[in-house]
Amino acid sequence: MATDAKRPKIDDEKCVLEPLKNFLLWCDSVKLTLSDKVYLSKEGTAAEYGMMAREDIEEGHVLFSIPREILLHHGTTKVKKVLEEGKKSLESASGWVPLLLGLLYEYTCPQSYWKPYLSLWPDFRTLDQPMFWSEEERDKLLKGTGIPEAVQTDLKKLQDEYNNIALPFMKSHPDLWDTEKHTLELYKSLVAFVMAYSFQEPVEDEDEEEEKEPNPPMMVPMADMLNHVSKHNANLEYTPECLKMVSVRHIEKGEEVFNTYGQMANWQLLHMYGFAEPFPTNSNDTADIQMSSVYKAAVQAAQSEADQRLLVDKWNMLCEMEIVGEKGVFIFGQSGSLTYSELYTTLKVLCMPLQDFEEFCENEGWEEDEEGEEDDKMEQALSFAGLKGLPAEWKCLLHAAAALTLDSYSEDVEADRKRLEDQDALAELSSRERRALHVRYAQKSILQRLQQLTKPTS
Repeated sequence: MATDAKRPKIDDEKCVLEPLKNFLLWCDSVKLTLSDKVYLSKEGTAAEYGMMAREDIEEGHVLFSIPREILLHHGTTKVKKVLEEGKKSLESASGWVPLLLGLLYEYTCPQSYWKPYLSLWPDFRTLDQPMFWSEEERDKLLKGTGIPEAVQTDLKKLQDEYNNIALPFMKSHPDLWDTEKHTLELYKSLVAFVMAYSFQEPVEDEDEEEEKEPNPPMMVPMADMLNHVSKHNANLEYTPECLKMVSVRHIEKGEEVFNTYGQMANWQLLHMYGFAEPFPTNSNDTADIQMSSVYKAAVQAAQSEADQRLLVDKWNMLCEMEIVGEKGVFIFGQSGSLTYSELYTTLKVLCMPLQDFEEFCENEGWEEDEEGEEDDKMEQALSFAGLKGLPAEWKCLLHAAAALTLDSYSEDVEADRKRLEDQDALAELSSRERRALHVRYAQKSILQRLQQLTKPTS
């Protein structure tokens, strides 16, 4: 059963620095309660800060409780009235601008209510997502992972957002923001801060038919001190009065308390948060195959110009059905395809004989009784356990598409495997090189397994 938490205690560890002590004093003053069974530390943790178990903790124990009044978002910041009045002009694709403007103000305001919390990040140098790496370093270490392309998109969007939305708004309120101080560089750091540390409260599904907009991000003091692993031992719960971190299993004395950021692959963790779980510990790792790579594999296998023209028609039909797209991907996890419905349909259409495809076009897709290629049938067929039972032509396309994807990396899978197995070589790598290696090899190992299972038998 859950137990009552108590007020924060300041640990006597020598490793606890002044900002952390000030933060804990602030937690005490704002009635954020911390269990006696845990403490914050900078030693023995997966990242700069973390939470450790002082003694054995039973499942269901409340590790800490956070009053909603101390959450930092556009509705609690001191500039909330101005943000509310200007909300129409602050709309953006990300939805983050109001929070970021609030953070720009609070982070640079000496009297900010959240100063002891925000002082834990005096210059954001601890943030090391790939958006802070040079373009050359991203391309060298992360080519093929999808991260360099994602970062380029992020940087373009945040620069446009700052110049076209945030900057004009700040200029119209010079009493609150100073464009000499609230620069694009600080805005970029705060974007990274929100990426790495913010939380989004789940949307309540009262009406399943009506899809609601996701809640905007918010900063949650104390909860963001916990690090992540896929096999976590604590989880954040939301109630009308407060947010509670609760243990989801027994935690041993001296063990680190880990939250979960969701089911995230290593490439997502590195892109968003700046870290990666050591291979092979992340059970949520995935690898992407560009949809266009499957089409390219089919074109390469075509025997004649007529076959190639037919493939163009097939691909156009799949695009019209919104099964595939120019920048779309098929995703593979540890057990097989996670986008099995789209992949199954794509393989079926690309490998159809001409007569079947003509009937398919006449029917504008599947007939009613065929629409129903059952989900479980498709999932099983495209699982790693079921791949060997696929038609030979389907396996050839998957095999070739996996090869094209593996070729997009800077180095082959064996070179990365040798680095991971050589502890001396691994120790000589920089932190960025090591994180990138875990991301690359996790993806390559999934793709290599796909290749092995679809290898032609003759």
